[in-house]
Formats: sequence, structure tokens, C-alpha cells
Amino acid sequence: MNENLHLWNAVKQPPKSALKSINAGRLKGKSDINPQWRLQAMTEQFGPCGSGWKYTIDRLWTEPGTDGQVCAFALVSLYYKGVGLDEWSEAVQGIGGSMLIEQESKGLHTSDEAYKMAVTDALSVAMKALGVAADIYAGKWDGSKYAEEPSKETVNEDQAVTLAALIEEVKADGAKFSEFFGISRLGDLPASEYKRAVAMLEAKRGR
Repeated sequence: MNENLHLWNAVKQPPKSALKSINAGRLKGKSDINPQWRLQAMTEQFGPCGSGWKYTIDRLWTEPGTDGQVCAFALVSLYYKGVGLDEWSEAVQGIGGSMLIEQESKGLHTSDEAYKMAVTDALSVAMKALGVAADIYAGKWDGSKYAEEPSKETVNEDQAVTLAALIEEVKADGAKFSEFFGISRLGDLPASEYKRAVAMLEAKRGR
């Protein structure tokens, strides 16, 4: 295993208990990650916050939104100590945001937790660069199982021979055929693409 991925692999998969499905809005279908789990993951890897890892809040600011809404933003710098190191890492920065004034059904609402949530969001962005919950962001893990990987099965020997014969019969350009499917040889053609490849060649024969 690549040693550079040791930390990444250690923190990439949150437990199911740290996840909550998002059932509405633009992120519907995604998973919300409990911020406390991120803190726990960092503490497990580096030690308590303040000695093994730490962060600074570098900037807090607001930006106007639509219809009188206001967004709150935070810029943080995350630092950690690698195994056996006494010095802090370079800053891993993250920018996060939340709604300070938001339009609701009864009118504009001001949140007294906007900056806190913006800082939490910014930390999640910084930690993401270290691999924290990486499998969630990559869409590979839903809390109980991994998403199915695309099939890597390729055509069998007989199918490759059939394609070669068809290419020769219709006088097709073999190099262009391979380039079209992104392969270096016929045996590398994904099995799922076999029928389409045959149909393309037979269509050329019928012209």
C-alpha cells in the first residue's frame, strides 16, 4: 500500500452512525456527515486538538445574497503533526459558509449560529484535503455498502477474433476503431461494448 495514503485510508470511511441522509434541497440523496465524527477522526490520528492538531480562524465575513439574504463565510487554517514530528504542518486551508439571514416562509430569519456553522463547514473542507470522509464525497460509500464499480470484463478471445474479421471484411481502419473505443488492442474492448462495436461494423458493411 502506498505509504502516502496511510492517513487517507484511515479516515476515508465514516461509520454509518455518523451519517444522515439528506432528503430535501439540492443535496437530496447525499449524506450529511456528523461534524463530531470528523473531530474524533482527527483526534484518533494525531491526538487531542491543540497538541496533535489545531486550527485558526483567519477570517470571518459576509456577502449579500438574493432578496435581502446574507451569507456568512469563514476561512480557517488546519495544522497537524505527522508521526514522529515535533513541528506543525503547513496550513491546510478551507473556506466554508452558512446563511446569516435567510428567506423563510414567514420572511427573513437571522441565524445566531451562522458563523459557527461556517467555521464547521470550513473545517470539513480542510479535513477533506486530508482524506476525512473521502469515500462519501467520492460517492463510493453510502454508510452500509460500497457503490458497485463499473464492470471491467473485456471481450473473450472468440469475440476479439470476430471483431478482427469484421474490421478486415468491411475494410475499416483498425486504428481509428481502437481510438474510438479508447483501447490499444481488440482484446481490451469492454464486454459491454461488444454488441455496439459489431453493430457499427455491420452497418458499414451494409452501406
